[in-house]
Amino acid sequence: MATFNPQNLLNQVSNGKTTLISPKKQVLFSQGDPTDAVFYIQAGKVKLTVLSPQRKEAVIAILEPGSFFGEGGLAGQPVHMATATVVEDARIVRIDKSSMRRLLHDDHPFSALFMSHMLARNVRIQEDLVDQLFNSSEKRLARILLLMAHFGEDGTPAEVIPKISQETLAEMIGTTRSRVSFFMNRFKKNGLIHYESGLHVHRSLLNIVLHN
Repeated sequence: MATFNPQNLLNQVSNGKTTLISPKKQVLFSQGDPTDAVFYIQAGKVKLTVLSPQRKEAVIAILEPGSFFGEGGLAGQPVHMATATVVEDARIVRIDKSSMRRLLHDDHPFSALFMSHMLARNVRIQEDLVDQLFNSSEKRLARILLLMAHFGEDGTPAEVIPKISQETLAEMIGTTRSRVSFFMNRFKKNGLIHYESGLHVHRSLLNIVLHN
């Protein structure tokens, strides 16, 4: 199968496509809003959060450039199940749901590649759920840092991970900021991470994830 290239999508959509220049903290859509479009991140980052009936918020993903989101409407989901908020000034392409459906219907090779791309992301979400249910908060934090550094993916891992607050990390792994601070200090003391023009993640952090 050919490599998935989102730029092919952007080139093929002539109607129903809008480029958004979105500042930090802008809400692109809220939990419960109608699903009327699919979004693609060209630059910047977007946070997906969910809010429980008890008003407890949880971060379910931090999306980087090259990510699609809001695609639930393509499968018949009437409203968004999460809120999408820009966490770093972003350039985002918004594609009307009808235009996206038409492209997926008319271009079968692209449809297959797009579905493969989305299924891979869903596998990641399932892995996140298992991680949340069965692993300690220390292991969950180590795994998040490794994923942000792209360890285990094709190509060379990024030793310096994007800037992210300890509050956001705490929301992502389901613990408190003080616990994140405690673990980060321990990782640093053990030589698993260090700070120098950003946060550097060392391959040895894998040992936290792989061993008890």
